Formats: sequence, structure tokens, C-alpha cells
Amino acid sequence: MSPLNKEIADKLREIASLLEVQHANPFRSQAYHHAATTMENLNEDVDSLIQQKGIKGLVELPTIGAGISRSIYEYVALGRMTRLEHLHGASDPVRLFRSIPTVGRILAERIYHTLHVDTFESLENAAHNGQLDKVEGLGAKRKEAIKDWLLKHFGDNRHQLSNAQHSDNPPDIDLLLKVDAEYRNKAKAKKLPIITPKRFNPEHKAWLPVLHSTRSRWHFTVMYSNTERAHKLNLNHDWVVIYSHDDYHQQGQHTVVTETHGVLTGKRVVRGRETECYEFYKLNAS
Repeated sequence: MSPLNKEIADKLREIASLLEVQHANPFRSQAYHHAATTMENLNEDVDSLIQQKGIKGLVELPTIGAGISRSIYEYVALGRMTRLEHLHGASDPVRLFRSIPTVGRILAERIYHTLHVDTFESLENAAHNGQLDKVEGLGAKRKEAIKDWLLKHFGDNRHQLSNAQHSDNPPDIDLLLKVDAEYRNKAKAKKLPIITPKRFNPEHKAWLPVLHSTRSRWHFTVMYSNTERAHKLNLNHDWVVIYSHDDYHQQGQHTVVTETHGVLTGKRVVRGRETECYEFYKLNAS
């Protein structure tokens, strides 16, 4: 077994163990265990496989679906697994985006707080849909440089993993707000597993509740925001981050907050989808 294959197998087993400890659906943890075994039994270096066939070569392996393939690809390309960081409460989107050439701290913060994305793949999707235009101070040359870098590393994945049944529709606002309420109610009642986040936790306390929930065709991992900005504003027990993926491995990240201004003041709102939230509350008020 190559050292890289062994590293990836270990990371996949770590994800499986965290899912078990955090009371996720057993089938999800089993999927990562099976994928780890496949990596251990692989007769070639996974890096060579990706160079020859791309991410499609990973999907063709037994027990490795599209979602796990993305994690493996990300580790080979960048030496990290965002999925694992999420489960550890260690996700740092600002540091992540700063690894893109030409992107400094200020721009990385603007990207994160404007687009509400925290993975390279979600940023690539946003760039593909023209949303980089919303980021203040992002010039044409730098925007193209970012898009080219993202396309090089992640753009082909969209085509290789395309599925006739795949939908680009994110979870409905109603569903996200129900998941947000479920998380906050269970966290308040101390009915959720607690993890010790690796970041912004100098005393190494176990304080961050985690919820794994399946509703309709969506699977959710939910936790309070453990970002520098949330702690600085003392809103780390108000901002809730919902990571989603569906049966076709469409992935997303959604931040739900209590609105502090405008007609939705005091309401729970999904950042970036305020108009939809307004329509939702207007409809349900009648």
C-alpha cells in the first residue's frame, strides 16, 4: 500500500469514527469504513489514478461514491479534507481561501462573508454562476485568476460527476429553518453530542453541539459557527452553520442567523437568501 493511500484510508476511518460518535446515520459511517478498505486494497497509487482518469476514476472504484470521491480528490490535490475539518469543528474558510494565489486575508474574509461559502467546491460553483461579481474590491484580473485556479482544481468535477437526476436546487428555506430550529432546541436541551473544537478554544473545552439529521432527500450536519468573526461579535451561539448533501451528492453550506435590521428583525434568516426568507415569513403570516 502506498503511503498516500494509507493516509487517505486513515482520514476516511477518522471521519467514520466521528460520525459514529456524533450519532449520525450508521449507513454513512459504514460507507466511510468501506471506502477506507477500498483505499487500503488499491493496487496503484491514488494520485496516479486521478492523473489518468480524474475524479471519475475514484467513483468507478467499489464502495466509493461521488461524495467520498470529492474528499479523496481534495486531499490529493490540497492535502486536506474539508469534510473532516467540519466534523472536528475546525473549519477555517478564511485560511482556506487564502491558499488561493493572489487572495489575501481581507479578500478572503470578503469572499466568505459575501458569498457564504466555506469550501473550494462551493466557491467554484459560486464563481461558475457569476457570484464573484458580488465581492467588493475584486478586480477583473484577480477574479479571472481565482476562477482559473478553481477551474483547474475543481471545475472538471462538475462534468465528471454529472447525473441526469442531479438538481442544482438547494434545500428549501422552510426545510433549513426547521433544521435550524431542531438544532437550537436540542442544543438548549443538551440532547446533542458535544465536541471540542480545535480552533478558537484555548482552554480545549467541549462546548460545540453537533446534529446529524436526515430530512426528505437531504442529509444535514449542523453546528454553531466557530469562526473568528462569530466569536468576535459574540454570536457563536446565534449563528448556525448547516452543511447539506443530497442523495446525488449535491453539497451546500448555509448560515442561519437572527436578523438585526430591516423588516425581518428578530427572525431567523438564511444568509444570502434573505428575499426567499421574506417571502416565506410573509406567506406564513397570512
